[in-house]
Amino acid sequence: MGAAEEDRNRRLLRARDLVDRSSTERLDVDVLAATAHMGRAHFIREFRAAFGETPHRYLQRRRIERAMTLLRTTDTSVTDVCMEVGFSSLGTFSRTFRDIVGVSPSAYRTGADPATAFVPTTFRMRWTRPAHERPGRDDDVSRDRGL
Repeated sequence: MGAAEEDRNRRLLRARDLVDRSSTERLDVDVLAATAHMGRAHFIREFRAAFGETPHRYLQRRRIERAMTLLRTTDTSVTDVCMEVGFSSLGTFSRTFRDIVGVSPSAYRTGADPATAFVPTTFRMRWTRPAHERPGRDDDVSRDRGL
């Protein structure tokens, strides 16, 4: 890896870290691009090439991962969880949650899985990660083949 590539990766990581730190706040792609010292379109392309998803999708996934934790560990209402993780619309939150996790937030909360209660956290996080994020799914193979 050359010095230029290392510098690019460092700048992209700086922008991703900003998303991680500020995921509950309103974030603008232009601010993230400026953090990485790139233009907007170039930043989106480079971010996707480096991390496998667009900055917007990364932000959504991080928010949904946080919401999954809150839904499992607190009695906070779905609406309050929605607002707490950074969404401004319950409809958008529910649709995004369903797209990423595969079930509605309410169904996720009631669908507690006692089989994973004794599993170490690192393994549980890997297996409870949103389904489309897991490697080795048949959908990935179909997508790669252009099907």
